[in-house]
Amino acid sequence: MANDSNKKQPILLVVNPGSTSTKISIFKDIKETFTTNIGHKIEELSRFNRASDQDLYRMEIIIRVLREKKIALSEITAVVGRGGLLKPIEGGTYSVNENMVADLKQGVSGDHPSNCGGLIAYAISKALGCSAFIVDPVVVDELQPKARISGMPLIKRRSIFHALNQKAVARQTAEALGKKYTASNIIVVHMGGGITVGAHCNGRVIDVNNGLDGDGPFSPERSGGVPSGDLAKACYSGEYTLPEMKKLIKGHGGMVAYLGLHDLRAVEDLVDEGDEKANLVYEAMAYQIGKEIGAMAAVLKGKVDAVSLTGGIAKSERFVQLIKQYITFIAPVHVYPGEQEMRALALGGLRVIEGEEEAKFY
Repeated sequence: MANDSNKKQPILLVVNPGSTSTKISIFKDIKETFTTNIGHKIEELSRFNRASDQDLYRMEIIIRVLREKKIALSEITAVVGRGGLLKPIEGGTYSVNENMVADLKQGVSGDHPSNCGGLIAYAISKALGCSAFIVDPVVVDELQPKARISGMPLIKRRSIFHALNQKAVARQTAEALGKKYTASNIIVVHMGGGITVGAHCNGRVIDVNNGLDGDGPFSPERSGGVPSGDLAKACYSGEYTLPEMKKLIKGHGGMVAYLGLHDLRAVEDLVDEGDEKANLVYEAMAYQIGKEIGAMAAVLKGKVDAVSLTGGIAKSERFVQLIKQYITFIAPVHVYPGEQEMRALALGGLRVIEGEEEAKFY
């Protein structure tokens, strides 16, 4: 990014709406100069029928907070919002236009608080006369055609993954390698409540497991891929309703189903106390992640520049070392603990403002 002291640096407002809060940051070029997480009362949000209807309510609070902090709204170059549930699109930075606003309002792929990100960015940009963007929303879909084939025509493999953080980490990894993201083969593993492993080939995620409610490794709260025949039997056993089965897949699956714990640190405490079951489940999760990385190495035909581990779980050096046992033969391993969503959103906007890439249109 440009950092010429003689040049006026762009100022970006970044907006990331969550279920009961809205995180905002101000970036002056690449430097974050202000950030806060605005909490919303449940009773206030319950007034709205849909999450996407909360956009103006949240926007008014954002404007009030910025004014209280004496941030000059007139100096904002662009507003960058967290991308919502749009139709499947390729990765990149998108200008928010009326087509996008209509689909976010309608909830074309589902109603979610993140839909407010683009809506708020658009509304504020219109008021201030600046640009509005979203960056790498969760609906990013760059799968190669053969990756969509599931083996059952009734079911199509879908791209649902941590696109924002994966893309940002892949770019960071490519830069560390002295390469361009668009000329690199990188496997990125996002490890949080859900786990996704993506094969980034020359700037496109050509294969990735559905980390929401599909395949891949199990995670702290998701079952990942399970034997389909036994799953079908369980569904028709009469012991579970459809909502109960969905919870076993997402929310009550994975590590929490075996141990009753979501927190990896708590599981590590059990392992240290000699709990054999906890140790088995802990190692099995690392094993499955390693196995999925190996699968993505095959997708890239063995031509892998690096494997990057990121997300909250990557903060555990102990767990990272377990995974490394399975994958160091594939490529150098890079570790980027946590996730920097606000910075990733800001950098996406800056790439367009600085002319490093063109904004895409929805």
